[in-house]
Amino acid sequence: MNILAAIKREERKLERQPSKLNSQLSGVRVAAKALGHSAEREVVSAKKRVLSVAGRAAIVRGAKKRWAKVRAQAKKMAG
Repeated sequence: MNILAAIKREERKLERQPSKLNSQLSGVRVAAKALGHSAEREVVSAKKRVLSVAGRAAIVRGAKKRWAKVRAQAKKMAG
């Protein structure tokens, strides 16, 4: 395999990427402009999800149970 030819191919491929990305970016900008101000209103931060104490405790119990099972299997395989 000719390393120089491979490098040249990669160089040509990388030179084409900026134009491809610019065309995609312009398409996104056109779509945003077509939506007008409605697109600006939709971009809001998501509300923080809160987990109850009971829910968190259930997750912890489940995780401990799963890890106990994994450790038991590992101990069984080792000994």
